[in-house]
Amino acid sequence: MATCWQGLWAYRSYLLVFFLPIFLLPLPILLPRREAYCAYSIILMALFWCTEALPLAVTALLPIVLYPMMGIMDASEVCIEYLKDSNILFVGGLLVAIAVEHWNLHKRIALRVLLIIGVRPALLLLGFMLVTAFLSMWISNTATTAMMVPIAHAVLDQLHRTPTGKDVEEGSENPTFELQEPSPQKEVTKFDNGQVHPVPAVSLEPTAAQRQEQFRFSQGMSLCVCYSASIGGIATLTGTTPNLVLQGQVNALFPQNGNVVNFASWFVFAFPTMAILLLLSWLWLQSLFLGFNFRKNFGIGGQAQERARAAFRVIQTEHKLLGPMTFAEKAVSVLFVTLVVLWFTREPGFFVGWGNLAFPDKDGNSMASDGTVAIFIGIILFLVPSKIPGLTPDPENPGRLKAPPALLNWKTVNEKMPWNIVLLLGGGFALAKGSEKSGLSEWLGDKLTPLENVPPPAIAFIICLLIATFTECTSNVATTTLFLPILASMAQAIRLHPLYVMLPCTLASSLAFMLPVATPPNAIVFSFGGLKVSDMARTGFLLNIIGVLVITLAINSWGYPIFNLHTFPSWAHTNNTANNLATTPSP
Repeated sequence: MATCWQGLWAYRSYLLVFFLPIFLLPLPILLPRREAYCAYSIILMALFWCTEALPLAVTALLPIVLYPMMGIMDASEVCIEYLKDSNILFVGGLLVAIAVEHWNLHKRIALRVLLIIGVRPALLLLGFMLVTAFLSMWISNTATTAMMVPIAHAVLDQLHRTPTGKDVEEGSENPTFELQEPSPQKEVTKFDNGQVHPVPAVSLEPTAAQRQEQFRFSQGMSLCVCYSASIGGIATLTGTTPNLVLQGQVNALFPQNGNVVNFASWFVFAFPTMAILLLLSWLWLQSLFLGFNFRKNFGIGGQAQERARAAFRVIQTEHKLLGPMTFAEKAVSVLFVTLVVLWFTREPGFFVGWGNLAFPDKDGNSMASDGTVAIFIGIILFLVPSKIPGLTPDPENPGRLKAPPALLNWKTVNEKMPWNIVLLLGGGFALAKGSEKSGLSEWLGDKLTPLENVPPPAIAFIICLLIATFTECTSNVATTTLFLPILASMAQAIRLHPLYVMLPCTLASSLAFMLPVATPPNAIVFSFGGLKVSDMARTGFLLNIIGVLVITLAINSWGYPIFNLHTFPSWAHTNNTANNLATTPSP
């Protein structure tokens, strides 16, 4: 019997892929309407995404097969959804992020910020959270976590090491960022005349209580990296994929929205949300893993200061090993800053942007999008040489000259670009369009009209709780892809601004703090050891509650003037003729 169950478990993916479509067949058979056919497709994809019976990207391709066969959309219409402007923005943003990572610019930024902030326990925790969150705003949260966790553990190794007189600054073996085993050395004393004399090592082994404190601090440091990677991603439109899902869904469901969600408007709304959540997370992690002894937390004390100085020298040494900034790093930095400035000034809304002036359409809106800017900078990365141009001999072919390689090459891009996410984004946009074309969105909206009597803040709070719970077990991209079209229909039905419910859903999908499988940064930290699932669940539970409260505060305060949430916009009306109506106050 045990062998039978083991066999079923081993083949569970095959069984789910085979039986789930059959199990759901009564829906389209008993209700032979396009709404039911679309619902069948969405439920099937949702179950495949939740169980991961198929790879997420493969499941995202199902609309290409199901929609034409069920008469929901033409195949040509479906395929167009897989390469929309949001996908292009994702690809362009990642081209710059890959260049930053390829030339190690992110490591230089991280070490420089840590040198500025210092290594006292509480400040070290804050420093790693600030660095990780900032890097996660621009590059993949997975890549950020993978880089920061070894640095954190190496610094902790120095901070908690029993003092033996080892002179890190003099270039002795550095056990940090490669995490190699340190070689045993005798303690030495160095006098002003340059003579070095060995002295007996003094045993300063930590007590059991101290070891427990060190272990708790190590746990807190690991969790602060993965949590801040998830939190930092919400600050920018390209920081994490659900943000781009929102932009794509809004543009697909409401084509006349006037580009209400762009890089500038998103940053103005989401950055304060991220900053408040990051600060509260730091206070929570500090109280949980360091306690309330602020004198000790801020490193006030002789031995604590000695260890802090040792850890500081480790960071300082590693920063020196990077050497001066290369031409490639400077070039990538300039292009990165240029990209951010162009994003902010393209069509900011509160003043006329360069996009409105240089490339206006007949209505005066910018024809160039954030994706246009990202791809433009991405192409330049393939054109700019990584060294100052000059005539250098080719070492492999004597007598011939060789040009320096470009800042970016296609081999590097192909290895690091997550192409599966491009397909996953496209699958989400196809789901939304199919839901609209089939009439399922309108049907759902009619069924949700009783929610009109519920206060909007209560709706936002419930949505945040629901999504924060759901995203612990499901990909955050899949979560937003499934829920955003439903919430848009609900908002139209109760005449509530669609962004009032879609923004909290998107932000809450990044609150995956409780389980190692919830998000890749959690899994990376968990794989380093020292953490149990219960540790992460206990810490993440309250952090989820804090996140839900902060998002609810954001959408009900500064979110209102940024997106005009107090009105029901004309572009949100269900029929096309209503687009000419005046904007009406929301209930």
